[in-house]
Amino acid sequence: MAAEAAAEAGAAVTVLDHMPSPARKLLIAGRGGLNLTHSEPLERFLDRYGPARDRIAPFIRAFPPEALIAWCEALGQPTFVGSSGRVFPHAMKASPLLRAWLARLAAQGVVLRTRHRWVGFGPDGALRFAAPEGERLERPDACVLALGGASWPRLGSDGGWTALLPDVAIAPLRPANMGFAVAWSEHLRTRFAGTPLKRIALRFGDAGTRGEAMITVQGIEGGAVYALSAPLREAIAAEGSATLHIDLRPDIDRDALARRLGTRPAAVTLSNHLRRTGGLAPVAIALVQEALHAGAPRDDLAALVKALPVTLTAPFPIARAISSAGGIAWSELDERLMLRRHPGIFACGEMLDWEAPTGGYLLQACFATGRAAGRAAAG
Repeated sequence: MAAEAAAEAGAAVTVLDHMPSPARKLLIAGRGGLNLTHSEPLERFLDRYGPARDRIAPFIRAFPPEALIAWCEALGQPTFVGSSGRVFPHAMKASPLLRAWLARLAAQGVVLRTRHRWVGFGPDGALRFAAPEGERLERPDACVLALGGASWPRLGSDGGWTALLPDVAIAPLRPANMGFAVAWSEHLRTRFAGTPLKRIALRFGDAGTRGEAMITVQGIEGGAVYALSAPLREAIAAEGSATLHIDLRPDIDRDALARRLGTRPAAVTLSNHLRRTGGLAPVAIALVQEALHAGAPRDDLAALVKALPVTLTAPFPIARAISSAGGIAWSELDERLMLRRHPGIFACGEMLDWEAPTGGYLLQACFATGRAAGRAAAG
């Protein structure tokens, strides 16, 4: 996006990518349907960026969701709004969009060089690259760094760039939109790993969300968990663990559920009672039994079903995360996204210190800051 914006402004542009082919992370993002952006009102959209809202807002206001949708459709990829408000191309994958985009960039004169990894600055400020033919020096009028965070490192963004900017303040890269470790019993781990928890609600402190999650051998992950991952991560960092509460039946209130579960015939097992009367799936029943074995009170099953406690002990590693938090401190950048200590060097995307939940917010901010950095570099 930075290359396209700079080329549109009249600059001669070369993209140097250290992978053998470009846009691998975009392609993997489109594997389950390329969620480009979200259709909710802009002010609510901007709130999704939390503490970085005021920093990100000018770039998204300059290139809002409707502009990203128009850009996608101009590449021959019509979009639609899903039931959740998320916006997708009809093709539900990134490859047709990428092919059209690369063709348009080539028509604009943008040159792509693969297998060129940036390895820092030379003594005269030149950009050093490790290339197939050996080290290569580049001395452009301006440069945009778009090196990503540190999630999915096998796709290219491995976070190694942080060592190449020793004079720049960088918030440590941490996992975002990730799952969490849970010390499940052997029974639950072997019997239910890979089983989804559908139509649940999660709560942590004052924050709550509805959606789905997945039990794994190591713990729990999934869209509903990702929505709360930032406060959960911070709580674990401060306290060593965090307790997530799961509402296994969010479609029924506690009193109504209590009336259903109030009396269990002596001949009916707890498992069958929860299944028949409480309407719980086997994995939900296993979670209730796990909590009871851990010492949860047995005298109010409805309360347990409506707020089942699960202790999270650690976030999953950043390599397994969908995105990353941390990056170049905003104080190191001017309003054009230029590094104050390196005139002519701009940065964008997940290199910057922000995070957002899944739902289109990640790609929107990457596209918007890329466009802003490219236009500024061309200027």
